Amino acid sequence: MQLIQLEAIKHRLHVGAPLPFNVRQADHTLLLARGQVVGSATQMEALFERGMLVDMAELETPRERIMKLPRKQLPALWERSIEQAGQALSALPNDGFETVLDDIAEPLVALVERDPDLAIFQVLRQHGSHHAQYGVNHAVHCAIAVFLAAHRLSLSEADVQRAFKAALTMNVSMFELQGELATQLAPLTQAQRDAIHAHPQRSVQMLQVAGVCDPQWLEAVAQHHERADGSGYPDGLRDVAPLAALLQRCDVYTAKLSPRRSREALTADVAARRMFIANPADPTAAAIIKEFGVYPPGCFVRLASGETGMVVRRGASAHTPTVAAMTDARGASLAEPVTRDTAVAAHAIVAALGAGSARPPVVAPDKLLAAICA
Repeated sequence: MQLIQLEAIKHRLHVGAPLPFNVRQADHTLLLARGQVVGSATQMEALFERGMLVDMAELETPRERIMKLPRKQLPALWERSIEQAGQALSALPNDGFETVLDDIAEPLVALVERDPDLAIFQVLRQHGSHHAQYGVNHAVHCAIAVFLAAHRLSLSEADVQRAFKAALTMNVSMFELQGELATQLAPLTQAQRDAIHAHPQRSVQMLQVAGVCDPQWLEAVAQHHERADGSGYPDGLRDVAPLAALLQRCDVYTAKLSPRRSREALTADVAARRMFIANPADPTAAAIIKEFGVYPPGCFVRLASGETGMVVRRGASAHTPTVAAMTDARGASLAEPVTRDTAVAAHAIVAALGAGSARPPVVAPDKLLAAICA
């Protein structure tokens, strides 16, 4: 264990924010565990004066750790990171929110950078009781799409990070309502309609109370349901901020890929086609389609060979991803997935599965993860 003085890295500490590493006493015994909070500047200064120590091995950033992890460990880290994001976002407003948001955004961004195909898989393949946490899951899914599209659009790194955080927080005032609506079969009540109409401004107000003062971040949240033709809400604006337009496109696209009790998720090819038809000359819509592809990772498909399987990696073109075949031409399950290059005519994709009568094969979640991480 190689230890250094806590004071030497004081720039990495913030009063009221969780500690990013363990703090040890002069005899190397643990004083404060990672994640504990130093509640005041006086307490922080006392730690420096008493010569507290930190193990240098713990100074590695979340991004540095994620970039070195084997691919098979990433799905579990995705699950933990989304759970932590939910806990932080559900606690808004709270003191030090921007610092907390930085802490949850850093590993999420690193996971997208480390493996974009696995990031897209999170959007397509949703597990467990996702309806109960629909709001948080959708925020993360939208943020994934925003990050990928923003890079393809060559936005500045500052705008990419700003848009990512705006996507995570744009619906923070209605996470609970989103969960209700995901399981609701009855028509919207007037109270629900009012809450939906008011949520952009309510989210802005919650962020302001929590200390967020970046005008472009707040503007993107306030306008993320506005449309250039004036048909959006709450103000019917026609001059929509670019980051808000990016959020709006990604919000709509990822929502179409998410099932609700009242409707099935659209297959990815249909979602892409509808977005293109609605926005034929829009570079943002084109960027989303190019990043996800027509058949994104996590999408079930039928091949010209008769086999069915799941897309595991994007390909050279939007229509030619790599597929893990899971059933043979007769529909019998294969003992192990078989990799298929859909650029080869014999294994070309003939249909996406998942809506209407074209049902995907039933595959255990652990087998899906094994296929995507192979």
